[in-house]
Amino acid sequence: MAVRLFEDKDHAAKYLKYRVTPNEVVSEIMGLLKKRMPLPGKLAVDVGCGSGQGTVLLAPYFTQVIGTDISPAQLENAQVNQKCDNVSYRQCPAEELPLESGSVDLVTSMTAAHWFDRPRFLEEAGRVLRGGGCLVLLSYAMDMYLEYGDVTEKLKQVCKECYTALIPYRNPHLGSETIQIYKDMLDLCPYPDKEWHEGLDVRKTITVNGYISLVQTFSPYRTWMETNLQEAEEMSNRIRNKLLDILQVSSPETEVTLVTKYFYWIACKP
Repeated sequence: MAVRLFEDKDHAAKYLKYRVTPNEVVSEIMGLLKKRMPLPGKLAVDVGCGSGQGTVLLAPYFTQVIGTDISPAQLENAQVNQKCDNVSYRQCPAEELPLESGSVDLVTSMTAAHWFDRPRFLEEAGRVLRGGGCLVLLSYAMDMYLEYGDVTEKLKQVCKECYTALIPYRNPHLGSETIQIYKDMLDLCPYPDKEWHEGLDVRKTITVNGYISLVQTFSPYRTWMETNLQEAEEMSNRIRNKLLDILQVSSPETEVTLVTKYFYWIACKP
């Protein structure tokens, strides 16, 4: 793994509680896979699985699903909270999968591949995939926003203000845009059968406090906390108060809609 994060138990627990589960994205991807291979398949591997929210979504489509992650804390949450009879978990780096060559129908990574040693991961995914197997990477950019009635545009501006404040604490491994990482990885993938998809909006009901807690799971925020906890907390409190003012409510448990913009690519090994 090029970068190791999300490994302390508190952060892992908040990751499980507040991160978005990509149900709609996985459903769309499975529709594309059905055109390329018979489902249910035999084996799928979710690399960088975290607490398993996405891993279990693969269970109806494969006889066996394995989630892998480098973090013991994340895997502990996955095993306790995401139980499914045909899903198991293993601790390992993304670039060193404990699987036989040519044994896997699907290798996927959901909102994690940007942290990997990308050339090594692509090589390892190619090793374990069988001929005709597919590699799918999906993620979202930090441009999610909140919807609520006729004040959506004002809420969007506050969300942008929040993300702008986090930019100085962004990990250098990520560069300036996460989406560009995935486009570059697609270019690196040698398979001729590959395609890019973006613009899939996933909506989730969330409270104002839930949104603030989600932001606090982002790696730049965690870095800010370690650098200057007071400043980080002041920012999150300021954003919370601005959102409440726009909504004209006093309760941070007021519900709004979180819109997350996903992108993904799929490539099939010859």
